[in-house]
Amino acid sequence: MATETSEMKTLVCGQPGQLTYSNREMPVPAEGMAIIKIKRIGICGTDLHAFEGTQPYFNYPRILGHELAGELIDAGGAPGFEPGEMVTFIPYFSCGKCIACRNGKPNCCTDIRVFGVHIDGGMAEYVQVPSSALLHGQGLSADELALVEPLAIGAHGVRRAAVAPGEFVLVVGAGPIGLGIMEFARIAGASVIAMDINAQRLEFCKTRLGMPHIINAATQEVNEILKQITNNDFPTVVIDATGSQKAINNGFQYLAHGGRYVLVGLQKNEIMVSHPEFHKREATLMSSRNATSEDFEQVIAAIKDGKVDPANYITHRVDFDEVASAFPSWLDPKNGVIKAMVQL
Repeated sequence: MATETSEMKTLVCGQPGQLTYSNREMPVPAEGMAIIKIKRIGICGTDLHAFEGTQPYFNYPRILGHELAGELIDAGGAPGFEPGEMVTFIPYFSCGKCIACRNGKPNCCTDIRVFGVHIDGGMAEYVQVPSSALLHGQGLSADELALVEPLAIGAHGVRRAAVAPGEFVLVVGAGPIGLGIMEFARIAGASVIAMDINAQRLEFCKTRLGMPHIINAATQEVNEILKQITNNDFPTVVIDATGSQKAINNGFQYLAHGGRYVLVGLQKNEIMVSHPEFHKREATLMSSRNATSEDFEQVIAAIKDGKVDPANYITHRVDFDEVASAFPSWLDPKNGVIKAMVQL
């Protein structure tokens, strides 16, 4: 790989609340490992939770970042990939051997290593990843490619729920993941109900994404409004994208009899539910973790077809050198952050 120096700049989260720039050795070419020059880094809720110290499955120090797009420098032998093309990749590295992998669910591999969570991630000038994880850019912009992964999380949650046309789907949490869930539930033909406690985000859902129903859980009587919207049936699908214990526990009461409750959001503590209330509904509870190649392919196709416009989500943009100073402000809801994008 032709470079002018053997070192590159990285940004390390040494402990909760601490981000520090440092230099590390450049990755070196190796068979089966691709090298990417990073052009865009999307800031994810996982990154924010890690900075806060509230992210499960996490150890410090760690280089954050897994919503990435860049220029392929070395393909590591991956067939069909050429140096110089724009790429992204699937940032969940699985063992290929465990029961989940054998059953086509590498997204929940027993020994999964998520880039930027279990291992160092993409807040760096260059990264090295398994060449098997590469995805062609297919003409998408760097911004669009960096947002494929979070949208794939949403697409996977909707697929887990098996959303059918005409269903009422309540999506709790209007952050980037929740917005993606809303979009792919809409694409699946559902009537989407967006719920949050942030009025600014709910306005975004209404005006920018055209969601037909919005509920502010902080100021409105949720159950009564759900009855009105669904003709007393309640939503047949509830999908949580908050990572809030209170919100997750409350979500059970919003579910129709015979409905499905999908947890995309993640928090550290126990789920609390009234067993009789859950049982009488014959409800289904499931988690949705990461995404699969099928979800990534669906997202890329949806962007190319104009069904989803990732540019809608980008509200803040900074250069890599500005991330450490800007990062704390992205946790403050008053700043109206939907998606912060880092450019290199």
